[in-house]
Amino acid sequence: MFNLQTLHHSLIVSCQPEAEEAFYNHRFVMGMAQAALLGGAQALRLNGPETIRHVKMQVEAPVIGLWKRVSAQSEVYITPTLADARAVAAAGAEIIALDATARPRPQGEKLEAIVKALKADGLCLMADISTLDEGKEAYRLGFDCISTTLSGYTPYSRQQREPDFQLLQSLCQMVPIPVIMEGRIWSPEQALVAQELGAFAVVVGSAITRPQLIAQRFVKRMADASAEI
Repeated sequence: MFNLQTLHHSLIVSCQPEAEEAFYNHRFVMGMAQAALLGGAQALRLNGPETIRHVKMQVEAPVIGLWKRVSAQSEVYITPTLADARAVAAAGAEIIALDATARPRPQGEKLEAIVKALKADGLCLMADISTLDEGKEAYRLGFDCISTTLSGYTPYSRQQREPDFQLLQSLCQMVPIPVIMEGRIWSPEQALVAQELGAFAVVVGSAITRPQLIAQRFVKRMADASAEI
């Protein structure tokens, strides 16, 4: 199984362009990944077996793999089924990220059964959660690490524009496995706060790999400033 300690206090870059974005193809994802690694990132977070396989053919960095699968049956879309998780693992991901919320999964699968099967496969598992209770349950189920990925993306979790440092701090104090900060990190200063609060590692995505969102932030700030003049 992958040794998580190699990622302690590291930057992990999420390269996950959406289908409507200009960078939605393997060539651009590969470029993003290589640029992130040249900048000092120690690992990548990638979506989909095909993308993971393509990137792993050319880089040696560890990959946190997931598969976003939208279904009318369930709100769970981050690696929702056992088959999805095994496909991500077969593509070469060292860590498999799963939605670890309590929401019903497609095909009626149970998270506990999925975790048990994947641990029997010898895989390293990351729990994407949105609340402290979900983090505690993920630890009980046997996940190897926890990420704050889904805070603000479930209707019952804390809704805010800033990173959920409160959730991070609570998890670090109450759950004895690595807690990774992910979600709305837009500056090195915020990443440093996360590390000071106990984050094992920090995942940054949009602020590094989604140029259209970065541009939108500049445009909005300039427009707001103009309106104030």
